[in-house]
Amino acid sequence: MSATATIPSLDGRRFRMVSSTTSAVDPEAPSEFTYWERDGAIWGDYHGDTVTFGRFVGTRTGDSIWVSFVHVLVADGTVVIGEGESELELTDDGLIRLVEHYEMHGAPQLSVCEEIPAR
Repeated sequence: MSATATIPSLDGRRFRMVSSTTSAVDPEAPSEFTYWERDGAIWGDYHGDTVTFGRFVGTRTGDSIWVSFVHVLVADGTVVIGEGESELELTDDGLIRLVEHYEMHGAPQLSVCEEIPAR
């Protein structure tokens, strides 16, 4: 993590997707993501909603992250690859929000994920 970061480390934090231009998000079973972070590297996994499972790896600079990802679709087993950049924001209640800009299916996409509060 860069010294210019104002958002805390993502290490061990979990997030759920709340909106996406790629598909309608199932509010009862949205995609969930687990992030790990160390020395500027980001990695993790995700599953749920339209995704059987997925993995990502990337970097963090300040309050932005860049990742490459791969996942398998529930509907037909298609393997999807892509890359994107996310802006990290703090919500009013102090949780982290990821505003994700990425390319998938050859078109620009936008999704928003919000941190799942620790139990």
